Amino acid sequence: MEIRVMQGIMDVNGEIAKQNRELFLERKITVVNVLASPGAGKTTLIQAICSFLKDIRKVYIIEGDIASSIDAEKFEKSGIPVVQINTGGGCHLDANMLREAVSILKPENGSLILIENVGNLVCPAAFDLGDTLRLLVASVPEGHDKPYKYVSMFSYADAIVLSKTDLLPYIDFDMKMFENGVHALSPKASLFKVSCKTGEGLEDFFDWINKI
Repeated sequence: MEIRVMQGIMDVNGEIAKQNRELFLERKITVVNVLASPGAGKTTLIQAICSFLKDIRKVYIIEGDIASSIDAEKFEKSGIPVVQINTGGGCHLDANMLREAVSILKPENGSLILIENVGNLVCPAAFDLGDTLRLLVASVPEGHDKPYKYVSMFSYADAIVLSKTDLLPYIDFDMKMFENGVHALSPKASLFKVSCKTGEGLEDFFDWINKI
């Protein structure tokens, strides 16, 4: 019985995700689902993207958290349109949550929506939102073994950012092992190594963002 209930939930989510995707395609809206574990640097990276695109493209933010509106308030103070979604304990966003947030934001045609999903390397991979791309943020302090431990999430990603590279001199991080894991699971995914603190690697990453 539990399996049937879950299957029903996934069927409904999949149908709404399909509708979301059709809407975004029709209106030429690019939706990037930003995924990571807590503290990996999602918010800081999204802030950097917004700063880069401020005179280039209209950007909207959807903030997903279990509780609070701390990150959403940061974007609001910067004048960036943002909607906060609190899941109340849920470990991921779903397609219906995205649909409701978009109805509030009312994004312009041709704009970019950045979704900061709930910090989690497990559940979000199971729920299609109808997004255009999935951007996974991993960080040096988390360790080089994450692709091997969270196979579904790394396989799910269209692009991967390794953040906080300025900490490499101080942390035992095997870059080759990390890269091998990423390429084995997501051979077509772009991999960027960046530091939002020093700016290292951001130029190439922004070039990719500007083209999506």
